[in-house]
Amino acid sequence: MRPLKRSRYVAQAGVIAAVYAAATIVVLQLPAQLGWGLIQFRISEALTVIALFTPAAVPGLALGSIAANSYLATQVGLTVAIWDIVFGSLGTFLGAVWTWRLRRRPMLALAGPVVTNALIVPAYLPIVLAGLGVYEIPILGIDVESAWPLAYLVGVISVAIGQAVVIYGLGLPLVALLKRAGAETLTGPGTSTADER
Repeated sequence: MRPLKRSRYVAQAGVIAAVYAAATIVVLQLPAQLGWGLIQFRISEALTVIALFTPAAVPGLALGSIAANSYLATQVGLTVAIWDIVFGSLGTFLGAVWTWRLRRRPMLALAGPVVTNALIVPAYLPIVLAGLGVYEIPILGIDVESAWPLAYLVGVISVAIGQAVVIYGLGLPLVALLKRAGAETLTGPGTSTADER
């Protein structure tokens, strides 16, 4: 990678990380269902569509997730937040990789963050809930410790719903907006982006 391209890549990754982290931290301050809860609609997840336009979004989104989840540690403690810092950020990273690799098929590419987060986050969610003193999902009557498979299944479904609504409902319009703003040029001339199919 040439120095100018490397500088551009690092700058893009840094800006993406900062914007994603800031947006996620703001969302975490919102009422239940927007930032947290059984089905959450973290509007900051719409920013994952940026991975359609630049490979710098892969480290950018992952670092932004680490930063936002590290902030969460100041709210709930490191022993609870470490799960999100490590595994939540892993889900974000893998989703961004999926999105970038499948960018020529945007509808399929955007399924990346939905699938990776839906499979990873519910696996550790019962541990986080127990760390917060929540041992039951009252609305469903599920004991998160003794009924882990059921809690995981409910988590997969609820995370997938929230992610899909945000990524497809807000992310797709953001893709159109970014295209109109010239985001296809983020990677430079001759690089394939979301426009190609």
